[in-house]
Amino acid sequence: MHIIKVNGKIEIGKTSQKFSNNYMSKKTKIGLIQVKVSDNQEKNIKNSIKKIEQAAKRKAKIICLPELFLSPYFCQTESHSKFKLAEKIPGRISDIYCGLAKKLSVILMISLFEKKTSGFYHNTSIVINEKGKIVTKYRKMHIPDDPGYYEKFYFTQGDLGFKSTKTKYGKIGSLICWDQWFPEAARLTALKGAEIIFYPTAIGWHPKEKNKFGKSQLNAWVTMQRSHAIANGVYIAAINRTGTEKISGRKIQFWGNSILIDPSGNIIAQSKSNNEQILIANIDLKKIETVRTHWPFFRDRRIDYYKGLLKNPQDD
Repeated sequence: MHIIKVNGKIEIGKTSQKFSNNYMSKKTKIGLIQVKVSDNQEKNIKNSIKKIEQAAKRKAKIICLPELFLSPYFCQTESHSKFKLAEKIPGRISDIYCGLAKKLSVILMISLFEKKTSGFYHNTSIVINEKGKIVTKYRKMHIPDDPGYYEKFYFTQGDLGFKSTKTKYGKIGSLICWDQWFPEAARLTALKGAEIIFYPTAIGWHPKEKNKFGKSQLNAWVTMQRSHAIANGVYIAAINRTGTEKISGRKIQFWGNSILIDPSGNIIAQSKSNNEQILIANIDLKKIETVRTHWPFFRDRRIDYYKGLLKNPQDD
């Protein structure tokens, strides 16, 4: 018989067992899958399934793939024919990964080109639990429109807000690629309760710029991810693709470097830039409590003076 005190009261028997289960270790294992993408969707599906199975075999419990990994990064150009790649959620593609998550008993985070309805499309991330159910959906909030990244042509801005989802292995939040440059997105996701923020990503160099700006651009990207982890006392996982993709004469060399960062900003694991890789790492969610106790950034916020964040530069 176990005897413990809870809130000053003695608890025994079944209650003590329940207490014990609630306070088990908060360690878990993350799997980040960095892939090269071909122009054959079925090949990309098979490649992703194979790597998910390998990650699960290595005991990963939460597995995430890069942004829009089922096709080449079509936003390099504006083409109405690419809207054919979009589908409803749930749909054929999400059903495949729901079945896989249930089979392997893992949490899957999948990035899809979502057709909401005719004329409305989103860049969307879904979380599938270990029972094969879609438990939440996040639609990319910040949509870029830059040379080679013409996403505003394809995607409507997200309309579901920032989210945290409780899973068997921790509270997780999903943001997507361009979102990762905005501190407000990470902060609001963390305030929702997320312990791990995932960034499915498709980011790289324009080959003509790489020699001059490549190192600086990559360093800036890593620095931003580390800053989100530190400022919010959370784990950050950014999952990129790799390889060079060419569409209609345009090229992007995706820089890989998928990365997992702890709440103190330390890099736990990081992949190489030029090859596919399954990045597996252990994390301990108890570290969040320790870090936030010593660096109480949430406590010391001055939300009574942050109304200026609702204005654009030079607004009166």
